[in-house]
Amino acid sequence: MEDIQKRLLTKSKRAKMEQIGKIVSFICIALIVVVVFSIFYFVASKGLATFTGPDAVNVFSFIFGTDWSPSTVGPDGQRLVGALPMITGSFLVTFLSAIVATPFALGAAIFMTEISPKHGAKILQPVIELLVGIPSVVYGFLGLTIVVPFMRSLFGGTGFGILSGTFVLFVMILPTVTSMTVDSLKAVPRYYREASLGLGATRWQTIYKVILRAAVPGILTSIVFGMARAFGEALAIQMVIGNSAVMPTSLTSPASTLTSILTMGIGNTIMGTIENNVLWTLALILLLMSLAFNIAIRVIGKKGELK
Repeated sequence: MEDIQKRLLTKSKRAKMEQIGKIVSFICIALIVVVVFSIFYFVASKGLATFTGPDAVNVFSFIFGTDWSPSTVGPDGQRLVGALPMITGSFLVTFLSAIVATPFALGAAIFMTEISPKHGAKILQPVIELLVGIPSVVYGFLGLTIVVPFMRSLFGGTGFGILSGTFVLFVMILPTVTSMTVDSLKAVPRYYREASLGLGATRWQTIYKVILRAAVPGILTSIVFGMARAFGEALAIQMVIGNSAVMPTSLTSPASTLTSILTMGIGNTIMGTIENNVLWTLALILLLMSLAFNIAIRVIGKKGELK
């Protein structure tokens, strides 16, 4: 009787293993949370240092100013650290690349899921996977040797600018938007298609009026995800945009982005100086924008679940 009672009260080997697994999982999750908050705190503390201390910069002058020369003191006694040209350049290349990539991604996804799934799986799927695996520096080098000379011959000037960066980012985010759009279209229940065809709709009417509308939340999520990818790209865009920290006057004139200025300047500054702090402030803006993109993705996903 005592042996039976002892066995009942003693945890089995499987129960112990399950408890160990829960503890390990909790430690891993806690470590991830600590790392994320540590990164956010570190970047925020460095970035906010621009607006405190003896060389403090006005927040509105930083966000809406158009002159970028951190080592130069302006007439008002403050450094010339207007980040509006980089912010504008980042948003322009992000939105333009998403606008260009979305129709191609939708067309490829529809072909792979609705028109010719077999050929899509055999031809397009390997191509998309190949594009995903190409390093950013290769995209930048291809843009430097192909896109920039083409823009120069077509529009004149140097060939560097927002338009060149748009075409490079378009190719870079196209696999991401396409693959996520394919998953969204595949997630539409099959009986939606069968019901539409049963009511007499053609295949194109079914695709346009039923499948695409049912997959709108997933498609929007893929577009926002691609925009987040484009907004944070650094090396490839740096090689083709021109890296001129001035307000862009046209799509073919040299411009800059937050990431291009960061990668160019972070290695040439001393920690703790105003020149270094303003770069950390640009990094903080990038981090906040990434957070905004993630929030947008979650909101769109929740709306899709409610439907």
